[in-house]
Amino acid sequence: MSERQKEIRRRRKRRANYAAMKSKLDKADATTKEKFIVKLRKMTPGADDLVKSWGLN
Repeated sequence: MSERQKEIRRRRKRRANYAAMKSKLDKADATTKEKFIVKLRKMTPGADDLVKSWGLN
């Protein structure tokens, strides 16, 4: 498998994880939201933009 295919697979998986987190975000309490922020920061370098757009801060 080429590096390009691996990166595409990682991006698709990341996008699916974002969608799952965002769907759970409405029902989440404060501690769960903090856990989401930590997970987002581990997943991607652009996590701060996502945190702001999702209204977590």
